[in-house]
Amino acid sequence: MISRDDITGLVLAGGRGSRMGGVDKGLQNHQGMPLALHALLRLSPQVGAVMLNANRNLGAYESLGAPVWPDALADYPGPLAGFLAGLEHCETPYLVTVPCDSPRFPADLVERLARGLAEAQGDIAMAVTLDEAGQRQRQPVFCLMHTGVLDSLVRFIQGGQRRIDRWTDGQRSVEVLFDDAGAFVNANTLQELQGLQPGDG
Repeated sequence: MISRDDITGLVLAGGRGSRMGGVDKGLQNHQGMPLALHALLRLSPQVGAVMLNANRNLGAYESLGAPVWPDALADYPGPLAGFLAGLEHCETPYLVTVPCDSPRFPADLVERLARGLAEAQGDIAMAVTLDEAGQRQRQPVFCLMHTGVLDSLVRFIQGGQRRIDRWTDGQRSVEVLFDDAGAFVNANTLQELQGLQPGDG
């Protein structure tokens, strides 16, 4: 089994927030706290260390109490740039990522991803859920990876690629099924943010 202390958690808050009117999504208020702080507080007990990926308002993110690393790539190229920033600064053998806009993700997310990764002897474990039709739905930003995938990710991004699942499909990856799809609901608009419920468990 992979020890919690061997895993660093990364909250992804580096996006443009374009569907939310261009606001810095991770700093939007939810239940009296910034969204990114909800994610940090939910992730911290599950890992040995935490950090943030953000590209704007770095001082505000630093005030949340975790190291903040911006993308090394310009123009907000997406979550993979956050993965890259996290892997480059990760001091443990494993990195797990969560987005800043899903405050209800499972309290045992990392434990279950780690178990799945260890059992498969893989390099990447990704959360999946079932939609209303019973079809598997990947949750690619909820991802546990061994830091040894860094070189592969660098080559992938340098080749102009941006899709997470296209990269993970080229790795020794495993999908870990979670039965509560609602735990992975995220807020892309201000209306969706208002409709979010606080996490439980």
